[in-house]
Amino acid sequence: MLLTITYKGQNTTDLGYLLYKNPYRPQMFELNHGKAYVFYPEASNERTTAALLLDIDPLDLARGKAGSSGGGLFDYVNDRPYVSSSFMSTAIAKVFGTAMTGRADAHQALSDSPLDLVATVTMLPCRGEQEKLNRVFEPLGYEVSYTSFISDENFPAWGESKYVNLIISGKVRLRDLLKHLYVLIPVFDKQKHYWVGTDEVEKLLRIGGGWLPDHPEKEYITGRYLNRRRSLVNMAFERLAAENADDGEDFLDAEAEEVEGGQTSPVEVAEDKPDKKLNLNAQRLGSVVAALKNHGAKRVIDIGCGEGNLLRLLAKERQFTHITGVDVSHVALERAADKLKLERAGDAMRERIQLIQGSVTYKDSRFSDYDAACVVEVIEHLDIPRLAAFERVLFEFAKPPVVVLTTPNKEYNANYSFLYEDDLRHGDHRFEWTREEFRNWASQVADRFGYTVQFSEVGVTDETHGAPTQMGVFTQCV
Repeated sequence: MLLTITYKGQNTTDLGYLLYKNPYRPQMFELNHGKAYVFYPEASNERTTAALLLDIDPLDLARGKAGSSGGGLFDYVNDRPYVSSSFMSTAIAKVFGTAMTGRADAHQALSDSPLDLVATVTMLPCRGEQEKLNRVFEPLGYEVSYTSFISDENFPAWGESKYVNLIISGKVRLRDLLKHLYVLIPVFDKQKHYWVGTDEVEKLLRIGGGWLPDHPEKEYITGRYLNRRRSLVNMAFERLAAENADDGEDFLDAEAEEVEGGQTSPVEVAEDKPDKKLNLNAQRLGSVVAALKNHGAKRVIDIGCGEGNLLRLLAKERQFTHITGVDVSHVALERAADKLKLERAGDAMRERIQLIQGSVTYKDSRFSDYDAACVVEVIEHLDIPRLAAFERVLFEFAKPPVVVLTTPNKEYNANYSFLYEDDLRHGDHRFEWTREEFRNWASQVADRFGYTVQFSEVGVTDETHGAPTQMGVFTQCV
């Protein structure tokens, strides 16, 4: 993979001082996943180009090191050595780390000045997202151009390749260009080679703090950089919202997040954004609460409750006299307790609401004796072979009179421009069903366990693809 930075003007070989790399001496750097080379294809008074070339060893990735997917053919046959991915971002930090700080000693005035710079990113993965290149880089002051390719000239029916050669140019400080590339290259790479944790939030805010809070695509950039992990996106948005408080902007809306079994899918964050009061998750939870109220439920169990967003709504309704939240994640239950303020709650509230750790695929006597069970955006996180166990746990053993179940509508994914074809909304989804597939499954379950089922859709409806969420309300036959 290759990145080049060209400086045009006068005394352009001074680029070497800013990068701390001699234009007349190629250098090599050892990385965990291969080697990085820095050299200058051209160096003159009027035009100097620095190149960063990565030589990624796919065998190293397959030996349990960073980038390994844990076995299988992908570890040995993949695009990682050839495309500008998160590996390039890591190399920028290692090789040009001092330049990113802006420190240039005797050439500090040059480092602090906007320069006429052009960066070329070779083979950036960008299937179906070319318009995002403009929307991401142009607000930072760059002119943007890119070259796309046919996947295979011998098979034109395969369509365009998912890779582009990207060129951005503008009057910008070198440190800013490097920081922009460091953050934004991984935004377009959906197969990051590193674990995305809280330290990535700190990196994002530290390196993007000077420009990200005011960027019109900050939600997209933040969500994609943090790999759509809900807790991390929320954490970053809280910090960014604080920085934007003077502008009266509150783009953190926890209810606007796509609650996916305690994780996130910022896909819907962006799609629902125009009207926060009617975002998809609020509509979904509102529909679930309405179904419970219509059936007169008083004792309700939320299986796969995550961080407790539905529990908070149920707690506000006096009709629900006993509320239980179940989740396999102890961390999620702790966050739910915090949101419900159970530590400071009185005895009556503590008796009314309880949180228990459990799994939807194991028989549990604690799931019984409820008027209704809610399973909101949970089943798509189960492996298909585990669905049979889930069906028996809920419909055969727990046997609540009413079950309210929601799951994504796969057909609606066509409306999300930054999802590739056949992509799922969240990395932890094992499947997503079309409307027909969901109805067939739900009808078979209802027939087998003595229920009837009614279907509805939640969210803005597309004439062709339906609504983003589909809901089934199962009622036990008398």
